[in-house]
Formats: sequence, structure tokens, C-alpha cells
Amino acid sequence: MQQLNQEVIDLYDYFIHSDMDRRVFMDRLVRLVGGAAAANAALALLQSNYALAQTVPENDPRLVSETWSYTGPHGTMNGSLVRLRGGARRPAVLVIHENRGLNPHIRDVTRRIALEGFLAFGIDSLSLDGGTPADEDAARAMFAKVDLNRIGESVAAAVKALSAHPEATGKVGAVGFCWGGGMVNQLAWRAPDLAAGVAYYGMQAPADKVPAINAALLLHYAGTDERINAGIETYRKALTDAGKTFEIHLYEGTQHAFNNDTGGARYNAEAARLAWSRTIAHFVKHLGAPPKPS
Repeated sequence: MQQLNQEVIDLYDYFIHSDMDRRVFMDRLVRLVGGAAAANAALALLQSNYALAQTVPENDPRLVSETWSYTGPHGTMNGSLVRLRGGARRPAVLVIHENRGLNPHIRDVTRRIALEGFLAFGIDSLSLDGGTPADEDAARAMFAKVDLNRIGESVAAAVKALSAHPEATGKVGAVGFCWGGGMVNQLAWRAPDLAAGVAYYGMQAPADKVPAINAALLLHYAGTDERINAGIETYRKALTDAGKTFEIHLYEGTQHAFNNDTGGARYNAEAARLAWSRTIAHFVKHLGAPPKPS
């Protein structure tokens, strides 16, 4: 795969995590790489290609998938609930998306979690605002306007809802990516019943909220991610001082979103495999081993 200049990757990272207009982004990208053709080629290497998203088919015969909803403090929250066939009770894992909503990639990640034996729920955090739109830019624009406290309270309510599901053991964990990683850190203090959290390159919880955390945390960070990594040491100190259970892993040489296998140049297969193995082991340790397929 063609290597991209770090400045190009940083510009794209800023674009997808800000309210920058796509036209402004493309103008800056053109100036940075020296022309429209080069800019379009670079963008093709950076943006998500959802044709690659279905590593686990939607109709996989091993799985039962359904749209599932629960009532949160501000209204109905929707998402995709997936588990292995057989009706056995399983530890539950809440899957929280990036700032593009419940897209095909996160739906696929939800199915991957289900194949590991967990009751997996891929939440649509934009449920209260009409749900995730098909257009990524529209979804990104929505995240710039939503009430994050309202969403945080609504997503946190999923922990109790999942623990009460008839096919759940009562133990609930959460995994999130980018915006969703930050939401996992937020859930850790909002939802005292959360047993385990895994945050991929997510914004850290404020130090004054750390004493309220009960969940065992696993924190994955990219080696090249100044925006997020600036908060690591403060978070580490707060977690240590409060006696919390946590692990931090920094994957050298990787970019923000290294786990997203639809994300082209930023995806790092080796780091993604290692982080995934650690993620599943973390859930097995703190939620209990799920039953094997029947």
C-alpha cells in the first residue's frame, strides 16, 4: 500500500474529528499534495471502504441478529443485537461506534464479538436524533451538534438494559473506537455496574470522575496520535492513585483508527490482531468465559 505523508494523515484526522467542511478539507489536501488527482488518490487511501466491512456475513448461519431497543432516560435507543444460536445465557458486550455512527464496519465488529460467544449489542448513539444517516459527512456533522451529556446518559442506560436481557448472564462490558472509546471511558464512571471496558484510542475520562470507576479498563492507543495521547499520563496517574484495575497498551508506529480494516492507510493488521486478542481475553477474564457454540 502506498505510504502517505504524516501531514496528510493529520489533516484527514482533523477533518473527521471537527466540523471542517469537505470542500475546505479538499482544498487544503490539494495544496498539500500538489494537485486534484493526487488529492483524490490520497483520499481513497484514507476514507472508509465499506466494501471491506463484511468480514462476517450479515446472514451468517451461526448467528441470530435482530434490531433491539431499550428505553433510556431521554427516549428509545436502538441498535443491532447479535449472538450465537442456541439461546444460552452469555456475558454481554456493548459495542460503541466512531463519530460516523452505527455504520457497516461497526455492525461487522458487533458480529465479530458475537462469534467470540458474547451477547453483542452495536448501539446507534444517534437514535434520539433520528438515527445514523447513510452519508458519513452528515453523521459527522450530527456529532458536532448533539448534546453529549444527553447521549452519555442514554448510552450508559444500555448497561442495565443488557444485564436484564433473558440471554444475558448479568455481566456487561463495553468496547468503543475513537469517539466510542471516549464514550467507554465515560461509561466507566456513569455506569457503576459496567464490569469491563475496552477503549480504542478514546478520549480519557476527567481525573475527578476516576474515583467513580468500577470497571476493569483496557486502553489501546496508537503510537502516532498526539491529540488523544496527550491525556494518557494524566489518566494513568488518576487511575493508579485511585487504585483502579487497568492496562494501557501503546502500539508503536500505528495511526489513530489502526483497528479499522475499512480505513485504508491508517489500518495496521498486526496491531489490530494483537489488540483484538487482548480485548477478548480482557472480556473473558472480567465478564466470564462465554458458552461455546452448540
